[in-house]
Amino acid sequence: MPDIPKSAKIGRNVVIEDHVKIGENVFIGHNTIILNGTEIGDDVVIGFNCVLGIQPIGNQRMRQISKNHNQLVLKNNTRIGNLVSIYSGTLVAENAFIGDHASIRENVIIEESTVIGRGAIVELNSKIGKKCTIQTLVYVTGDTIIEDNVFIGPCVSMSNDKYMGAQPYKLIGPHIKKDAKIGNNASLLPGITIGQKTIVGAGAVVTKNIEDGQIFAGVPAKDIKN
Repeated sequence: MPDIPKSAKIGRNVVIEDHVKIGENVFIGHNTIILNGTEIGDDVVIGFNCVLGIQPIGNQRMRQISKNHNQLVLKNNTRIGNLVSIYSGTLVAENAFIGDHASIRENVIIEESTVIGRGAIVELNSKIGKKCTIQTLVYVTGDTIIEDNVFIGPCVSMSNDKYMGAQPYKLIGPHIKKDAKIGNNASLLPGITIGQKTIVGAGAVVTKNIEDGQIFAGVPAKDIKN
């Protein structure tokens, strides 16, 4: 049976499966589904029509995915919007915000006070640091590392498959270092590193590593600092 304290406010048609832990002063909106093993901290707000703790599935053409025995954990004071889906094995740290329609896959870490915007997608095995801003409709590909205090503008897209499925390849997403800023609609290719305090202009296509403190723009992106 789920452990639901009296201080929790639960909407209509909410489904809470077994072995779910819910902290004090939690709000869960109408029609939301909390799946087996999910752990929710104190003062968490979850919107309407969410599905939390999803087990991953796939087919023979996708990378091998097995049942995830690690639970979804939402730490204290997190805010989850409406129509959000979050998979099992993911950690959302204190004071994080996840906007409406966002989708967060399995084995993802979202650290303290980070904002994930409306309709953003964060794929599996990715890590997002503290106080990051991931704006509307950003696509964070699988196996990506985003360090602390990074700003990523609307509709930025990342990739992790160098050969687009044409041959075997270890999937590696971008590594974006601290305090970097990525303009809207930029595209980041697999395995690249973007240095600390780097600025990537809107619409840029980043095909190679960028050192710390650079300003890159264009297609392909080039150094325009000087």
